[in-house]
Amino acid sequence: MPHIDYFFATVSPYTYLAGTRFEAVAAKHGATVAYKPLDIIGLFGRTGGTPPKDRHPSRQEYRLQELRRQAAKVGLPINLQPAFWPTNPAPSSYAIIAAQKAGGGDLGALVHGFTSACWAGERNIAEDDVIRDVLAAAGFDPALADTGMLAGAEEYAANLEEAANRGVFGAPFYITDTDERFWGQDRLDDLDLHLSGKI
Repeated sequence: MPHIDYFFATVSPYTYLAGTRFEAVAAKHGATVAYKPLDIIGLFGRTGGTPPKDRHPSRQEYRLQELRRQAAKVGLPINLQPAFWPTNPAPSSYAIIAAQKAGGGDLGALVHGFTSACWAGERNIAEDDVIRDVLAAAGFDPALADTGMLAGAEEYAANLEEAANRGVFGAPFYITDTDERFWGQDRLDDLDLHLSGKI
């Protein structure tokens, strides 16, 4: 049975644009998944990336065009200048870590719920009431927002270290148990082909 480590950021528009297509690919191949939310700005600092606000204007303009096109391509609504971005991704990430340990809900729906709230719902995913709503909508106990915060903080930091040490430099990023790496929601078809033994 294949296994995939899934590194992502709850404030990443490209994680949002992945939707739940990754989960469909994993299910198709019977793959197990470890969800590893991380601090994307911290990862940029460790791996030579540049935060969007610090990029050359040409890159910033292209990014917005690309987000608009990719959103249309996958049929997802997107606000290119969301009211609550950037925001603190840690609380939503801690909730995902707690939910993964607790079980009982849909982790793919949870990740998409947070990213969708940010990039389409004009909600601040750092706020407790939003975190509770998204947990409940994905079938998890909303009280997870209040538990495991210390453990969540430790794992969140460990995910960043692991990512930097394993060649991750962006989000979403998928690593198979054979160390095949796929960066970006636009590489999900390649991940599918790899798991099918075709590439």
